[in-house]
Amino acid sequence: MLPPQPDLTVTGQILLAVLVALAAGYDIRFRRIPNWLVLSGLTVGLAWNGVSQGVSGLGQAGAGLGVGFLLYFPLYLLHARGAGDVKLLAAAGSLVGPGNCVWLFLLTAVLGGVLALVLVVVKGRTGQTFFNVAWILRDLLRFRAPYRSSEELDVNSPKGMRLPHGVLIAVGAAALIFMAQSHRG
Repeated sequence: MLPPQPDLTVTGQILLAVLVALAAGYDIRFRRIPNWLVLSGLTVGLAWNGVSQGVSGLGQAGAGLGVGFLLYFPLYLLHARGAGDVKLLAAAGSLVGPGNCVWLFLLTAVLGGVLALVLVVVKGRTGQTFFNVAWILRDLLRFRAPYRSSEELDVNSPKGMRLPHGVLIAVGAAALIFMAQSHRG
């Protein structure tokens, strides 16, 4: 069951846009998302929600932080996401709250998947990608982490085809903001 339609104030939309735009820029340029940025995002998310909505806002920010962390942490353990990606989704969750964080996750997954497919086709790696997906499924069904049996499936390995995930989170955030605008409209 999906969370309710995204409802995010204009201030929340601006704060989210600034956070993910900076993260995407750093991820493109340096292939990492800096701790000072995610810590700033977490601090602003908790403070802004606490000031604007009181104790309930602080609770929503904390819940959003937790949801963001829990959604990406298993992928980090499988070496499918970097630590910066986990922290960025948690920081974004502290800004937008738990329901909107689930929407951000879903939009990032769907739109990021589409962009990844385009990249795979453009790079001529369709066959290798299908092979890798089968490999991942096989290892997961055997309760093994895929990165242990194929270095190419480790997000930290230079052998894998990588796409800066901060950019994909920014695309998901743009879609979330669009949905929130449409809902307000």
